[in-house]
Amino acid sequence: MSRIDYNISQIKAVAFDVDGVLSPNTVPMSPDGEPQRMVNIKDGYAMQLAARCGIKMAIISGARTENIRARFALLGIHDVFLGASQKLPVFRSWMEQNGLEPSQVAFVGDDIPDLPPMREAGLAVAPRDAAPEVKNEACFITAANGGYGVARELLEEILKVNGHWLDDVKAFGW
Repeated sequence: MSRIDYNISQIKAVAFDVDGVLSPNTVPMSPDGEPQRMVNIKDGYAMQLAARCGIKMAIISGARTENIRARFALLGIHDVFLGASQKLPVFRSWMEQNGLEPSQVAFVGDDIPDLPPMREAGLAVAPRDAAPEVKNEACFITAANGGYGVARELLEEILKVNGHWLDDVKAFGW
């Protein structure tokens, strides 16, 4: 049984924004002006396990920092779309390329640019500290703030419902 008011057993894929979702809202800058994002290790564990269990994942971000691509590739996520000033066309294209219906997909976002794909997805998810307009559109608001376990919280629910959380040999390794 899930805490999420949605039939999450049908979720086959999750798309994530980065800043404010997988990293905190505050992003330190290097001396040359390059954003230096923090990552959450528990998010990483859940993301790599979900990837190994067959859940498709994508990163759709307006950011252009290539180290984002490298981080998520290490977790088995290769659909990383950077510089997405309009996220809905990217989201739709990714769903089409993967043969996904909106009801099979969750989108996790925290700010105004995330609203169009959140409205398209079957399950719209927002971190606890998301913009009020985004939380109003979300089907599920995580207990975690952005960057502090949002992916873990959602993916753990999906994996539990599908019997992959602590009940699958894949759960005990990287």
